[in-house]
Amino acid sequence: MNPTPSPSPIEVLVRSGPAEWWQVLAALGPLAILIGAVLAAVISWWTLRQRTVADALALAQRREADTGSLKQKTEADGRAEWWRRTQWAIDSSLSIDPDRAKVGLGLMEVLAETAPGAEELRIISVAWEDPLDVAVRQLAPEGIASAEPVWSQRPGTASGGEPAGATGRKTVHRPASYDRGVQAAAARLRLATDRRLGRTTPEWIRTLAAEG
Repeated sequence: MNPTPSPSPIEVLVRSGPAEWWQVLAALGPLAILIGAVLAAVISWWTLRQRTVADALALAQRREADTGSLKQKTEADGRAEWWRRTQWAIDSSLSIDPDRAKVGLGLMEVLAETAPGAEELRIISVAWEDPLDVAVRQLAPEGIASAEPVWSQRPGTASGGEPAGATGRKTVHRPASYDRGVQAAAARLRLATDRRLGRTTPEWIRTLAAEG
Protein backbone atom coordinates (compact mmCIF):
# COMPACT_ATOMS: atom_id res chain seq x y z
CA MET A 1 0.00 0.00 0.00
CA ASN A 2 1.45 3.25 -1.10
CA PRO A 3 1.73 5.89 1.58
CA THR A 4 -0.56 9.08 1.32
CA PRO A 5 1.47 12.13 0.52
CA SER A 6 1.38 14.85 3.15
CA PRO A 7 -0.76 17.92 2.28
CA SER A 8 0.83 21.10 1.03
CA PRO A 9 1.42 23.73 3.63
CA ILE A 10 -1.15 26.69 3.84
CA GLU A 11 0.11 30.18 4.19
CA VAL A 12 -1.94 32.64 6.36
CA LEU A 13 -1.31 36.32 5.80
CA VAL A 14 -2.33 38.73 8.63
CA ARG A 15 -2.56 42.43 7.77
CA SER A 16 -1.97 44.79 10.61
CA GLY A 17 -2.99 47.99 8.69
CA PRO A 18 -6.38 49.87 8.99
CA ALA A 19 -9.49 48.38 7.41
CA GLU A 20 -10.85 49.81 4.20
CA TRP A 21 -13.87 52.21 4.33
CA TRP A 22 -16.13 49.79 2.62
CA GLN A 23 -15.27 47.18 5.17
CA VAL A 24 -16.24 49.52 8.00
CA LEU A 25 -19.46 50.49 6.22
CA ALA A 26 -20.32 46.87 5.64
CA ALA A 27 -19.75 46.14 9.31
CA LEU A 28 -21.91 49.08 10.44
CA GLY A 29 -24.64 48.58 7.84
CA PRO A 30 -27.25 46.91 10.12
CA LEU A 31 -26.65 49.49 12.87
CA ALA A 32 -26.97 52.36 10.39
CA ILE A 33 -30.23 50.96 9.12
CA LEU A 34 -31.56 50.68 12.67
CA ILE A 35 -30.51 54.24 13.53
CA GLY A 36 -32.09 55.54 10.31
CA ALA A 37 -35.34 53.78 11.09
CA VAL A 38 -35.40 55.23 14.62
CA LEU A 39 -34.71 58.73 13.32
CA ALA A 40 -37.43 58.39 10.70
CA ALA A 41 -39.91 57.24 13.35
CA VAL A 42 -38.99 60.16 15.64
CA ILE A 43 -39.36 62.68 12.82
CA SER A 44 -42.72 61.23 11.79
CA TRP A 45 -43.97 61.29 15.39
CA TRP A 46 -42.82 64.91 15.84
CA THR A 47 -44.42 66.00 12.58
CA LEU A 48 -47.69 64.28 13.51
CA ARG A 49 -47.62 65.85 16.95
CA GLN A 50 -47.03 69.32 15.53
CA ARG A 51 -49.85 68.86 13.05
CA THR A 52 -52.18 67.64 15.79
CA VAL A 53 -51.35 70.63 17.99
CA ALA A 54 -51.85 73.02 15.07
CA ASP A 55 -55.21 71.45 14.20
CA ALA A 56 -56.33 71.60 17.83
CA LEU A 57 -55.29 75.27 18.07
CA ALA A 58 -57.08 76.14 14.82
CA LEU A 59 -60.21 74.34 16.03
CA ALA A 60 -60.10 76.17 19.37
CA GLN A 61 -59.70 79.53 17.62
CA ARG A 62 -62.59 78.73 15.27
CA ARG A 63 -64.78 77.74 18.21
CA GLU A 64 -63.83 80.92 20.06
CA ALA A 65 -64.61 83.02 17.00
CA ASP A 66 -67.95 81.26 16.53
CA THR A 67 -68.77 81.71 20.21
CA GLY A 68 -67.86 85.39 20.02
CA SER A 69 -69.99 85.89 16.91
CA LEU A 70 -72.93 84.08 18.50
CA LYS A 71 -72.57 86.14 21.68
CA GLN A 72 -72.49 89.40 19.72
CA LYS A 73 -75.53 88.37 17.69
CA THR A 74 -77.40 87.35 20.83
CA GLU A 75 -76.55 90.65 22.52
CA ALA A 76 -77.56 92.62 19.43
CA ASP A 77 -80.87 90.74 19.16
CA GLY A 78 -81.51 91.22 22.88
CA ARG A 79 -80.75 94.94 22.68
CA ALA A 80 -83.05 95.35 19.67
CA GLU A 81 -85.86 93.51 21.46
CA TRP A 82 -85.26 95.59 24.61
CA TRP A 83 -85.53 98.81 22.61
CA ARG A 84 -88.71 97.62 20.89
CA ARG A 85 -90.39 97.00 24.24
CA THR A 86 -89.00 100.22 25.71
CA GLN A 87 -90.35 102.28 22.82
CA TRP A 88 -93.83 100.88 23.42
CA ALA A 89 -93.50 101.53 27.16
CA ILE A 90 -92.35 105.13 26.65
CA ASP A 91 -95.19 105.82 24.23
CA SER A 92 -97.66 104.38 26.75
CA SER A 93 -96.21 106.38 29.65
CA LEU A 94 -96.89 109.58 27.69
CA SER A 95 -100.54 108.71 27.18
CA ILE A 96 -103.22 111.02 28.59
CA ASP A 97 -104.95 107.89 29.90
CA PRO A 98 -103.68 107.30 33.48
CA ASP A 99 -104.22 103.55 33.28
CA ARG A 100 -102.14 103.21 30.12
CA ALA A 101 -99.50 105.57 31.53
CA LYS A 102 -99.19 103.38 34.63
CA VAL A 103 -98.78 100.28 32.47
CA GLY A 104 -96.03 101.97 30.48
CA LEU A 105 -94.18 103.12 33.60
CA GLY A 106 -94.56 99.70 35.19
CA LEU A 107 -93.11 97.99 32.13
CA MET A 108 -90.17 100.40 32.12
CA GLU A 109 -89.54 99.53 35.78
CA VAL A 110 -89.12 95.89 34.70
CA LEU A 111 -87.03 96.86 31.67
CA ALA A 112 -84.74 98.95 33.88
CA GLU A 113 -83.54 95.74 35.52
CA THR A 114 -82.33 94.38 32.17
CA ALA A 115 -81.15 97.65 30.58
CA PRO A 116 -77.93 97.04 28.59
CA GLY A 117 -76.12 100.03 30.05
CA ALA A 118 -76.16 103.42 31.77
CA GLU A 119 -77.10 105.25 28.59
CA GLU A 120 -80.32 103.27 28.23
CA LEU A 121 -81.13 103.86 31.91
CA ARG A 122 -80.70 107.60 31.53
CA ILE A 123 -82.99 107.59 28.50
CA ILE A 124 -85.85 105.84 30.28
CA SER A 125 -85.33 108.09 33.30
CA VAL A 126 -86.97 110.85 31.28
CA ALA A 127 -90.32 109.07 31.72
CA TRP A 128 -90.48 109.72 35.47
CA GLU A 129 -89.43 113.37 35.38
CA ASP A 130 -92.79 115.03 34.58
CA PRO A 131 -94.98 113.00 37.02
CA LEU A 132 -92.47 113.49 39.85
CA ASP A 133 -92.10 117.17 39.04
CA VAL A 134 -95.86 117.55 39.40
CA ALA A 135 -95.81 115.48 42.60
CA VAL A 136 -93.13 117.59 44.28
CA ARG A 137 -94.97 120.81 43.38
CA GLN A 138 -98.17 119.40 44.82
CA LEU A 139 -96.35 118.51 48.05
CA ALA A 140 -94.96 122.01 48.55
CA PRO A 141 -97.53 124.38 50.16
CA GLU A 142 -96.14 127.38 48.29
CA GLY A 143 -96.40 125.48 45.01
CA ILE A 144 -100.03 124.48 45.24
CA ALA A 145 -101.19 127.27 42.95
CA SER A 146 -98.52 126.53 40.36
CA ALA A 147 -99.36 122.83 40.51
CA GLU A 148 -102.72 123.35 38.89
CA PRO A 149 -102.80 121.54 35.52
CA VAL A 150 -102.98 123.36 32.24
CA TRP A 151 -106.35 122.42 30.80
CA SER A 152 -106.43 121.32 27.18
CA GLN A 153 -109.45 120.76 25.01
CA ARG A 154 -110.26 117.45 23.37
CA PRO A 155 -110.66 116.98 19.62
CA GLY A 156 -114.08 118.07 18.40
CA THR A 157 -114.29 121.25 20.44
CA ALA A 158 -114.74 124.63 18.87
CA SER A 159 -111.90 127.09 18.53
CA GLY A 160 -113.08 128.98 21.59
CA GLY A 161 -113.06 125.83 23.70
CA GLU A 162 -116.73 125.08 23.38
CA PRO A 163 -117.81 121.59 22.26
CA ALA A 164 -119.04 121.54 18.68
CA GLY A 165 -122.78 122.19 18.58
CA ALA A 166 -122.99 123.01 22.30
CA THR A 167 -122.62 126.07 24.48
CA GLY A 168 -121.58 126.76 28.01
CA ARG A 169 -119.38 124.13 29.65
CA LYS A 170 -115.95 123.30 28.20
CA THR A 171 -114.83 119.71 27.60
CA VAL A 172 -111.32 119.40 29.11
CA HIS A 173 -109.08 116.66 30.42
CA ARG A 174 -106.35 116.47 33.04
CA PRO A 175 -102.79 115.30 32.12
CA ALA A 176 -102.00 111.77 33.32
CA SER A 177 -99.01 113.09 35.28
CA TYR A 178 -101.49 114.56 37.82
CA ASP A 179 -102.82 111.11 38.65
CA ARG A 180 -101.49 109.85 41.99
CA GLY A 181 -101.17 106.31 40.72
CA VAL A 182 -99.09 107.50 37.77
CA GLN A 183 -96.85 109.45 40.14
CA ALA A 184 -96.36 106.36 42.32
CA ALA A 185 -95.45 104.30 39.25
CA ALA A 186 -92.98 107.00 38.22
CA ALA A 187 -91.46 106.91 41.70
CA ARG A 188 -90.96 103.13 41.45
CA LEU A 189 -89.32 103.59 38.06
CA ARG A 190 -86.93 106.15 39.55
CA LEU A 191 -86.08 103.74 42.37
CA ALA A 192 -85.15 101.10 39.79
CA THR A 193 -83.04 103.45 37.66
CA ASP A 194 -81.32 105.04 40.67
CA ARG A 195 -80.43 101.60 42.02
CA ARG A 196 -78.89 100.53 38.70
CA LEU A 197 -77.02 103.83 38.32
CA GLY A 198 -75.84 103.88 41.93
CA ARG A 199 -77.64 107.11 42.75
CA THR A 200 -79.32 108.13 46.01
CA THR A 201 -83.12 108.35 45.93
CA PRO A 202 -84.85 111.03 48.05
CA GLU A 203 -86.93 109.69 50.90
CA TRP A 204 -90.16 111.33 49.68
CA ILE A 205 -89.89 109.36 46.44
CA ARG A 206 -89.51 106.12 48.40
CA THR A 207 -92.63 107.03 50.34
CA LEU A 208 -94.51 107.81 47.14
CA ALA A 209 -93.35 104.56 45.53
CA ALA A 210 -94.80 102.57 48.42
CA GLU A 211 -98.31 103.93 47.74
CA GLY A 212 -98.85 101.88 44.58
